[in-house]
Amino acid sequence: MRSTLERPPGHVCSAFGGLADGGEPMPDSAAWRCGDLVLKPVTDKARTLWTARALDYVDEPGLRVAKPVRSTDGRWIVGGWTASRFVAGSAEHRGDASVLAAVKLHRATVGLPRPDFIAARKDVDAVADRVAWEELEVPLDETKGGRWFEVLAGARRPIKLPSQVAHGELLAGLLFDGDATPGLVDFVPYYRPGEYGAAIVAVDALAWGGATRELVERWAHLPEWPQLLLRAVLFRLAANALNPRSTRAALDGLRVAAREVSGVL
Repeated sequence: MRSTLERPPGHVCSAFGGLADGGEPMPDSAAWRCGDLVLKPVTDKARTLWTARALDYVDEPGLRVAKPVRSTDGRWIVGGWTASRFVAGSAEHRGDASVLAAVKLHRATVGLPRPDFIAARKDVDAVADRVAWEELEVPLDETKGGRWFEVLAGARRPIKLPSQVAHGELLAGLLFDGDATPGLVDFVPYYRPGEYGAAIVAVDALAWGGATRELVERWAHLPEWPQLLLRAVLFRLAANALNPRSTRAALDGLRVAAREVSGVL
C-alpha cells in the first residue's frame, strides 16, 4: 500500500506531459495535481485500466469528464501511477442535478462491456450488491441495518430492465463548480440496469444529502423506479451491516432513506 504522502517521481510526471516537480498534494486524497494533470497511485491495475478506458469512452455534453491521459509512449500506467485531466469543483448536495447526471452518464455508457473483475470482487460493497439482488445470502447484523433489510426485502419484485455498466458511487464522486455541468472524476462499476445508478444517487441523497421524498417522486417516470430504489436502499443497508467500521450516523441516515423508499413502494 502506498503512502498517501508519496510524491509521484519526476520521470512519471514528465511521461504524462507534466512538470517534473510532482506538483502539489490534493486535499483528502492520495492524488497530486501537476498543472492541468491529476496523478493518482495505482492500487488495482485491472480496475485502473478499466476506469481509464471507461472515462475515455464517455462522451456526454452534460458532464465534465476527467479524461484519462496517456503517457508519451501510449500507456495508461507509468511507474505505478495514472493520470487524468484536472476537473474543478467540490462535492455539493444537489439532489436533482446528481440524479440527472446519473441518467446522462448511463445513457452514455450503454455500450461499455462488463468488466472482467466484477465477478471476482469480494469487498463489502460487492457482497452487499449481490445480497440486495438476491444472488447471495449472508447474515446481516440486525443492529447495523439487518433489521431494516429484513423488513424491506419482502417487497422485492422481478426487474426486467437490461443490465449494463452502472456507477455505484456517483453522488460521492460528482464535482460541482457554480453553473458548470457536473464533473465526473471516477467510476465504480456494477453490472445492473443503468437506472440503478440513478436510484443509488437518490438513496444516498436521502440518507446523507438532506433530500426529501419529493426528490424520488420527481424521478418517478424512470422505468422500474420503485423497485430500483428498493434495491439501492437494500444495497446500502447490507453494506452498512457488513462493514465493521460503519457508524451510527450512517445508519441513522439509512433509516431515513428506508422510510422514504418504503413510502413509494
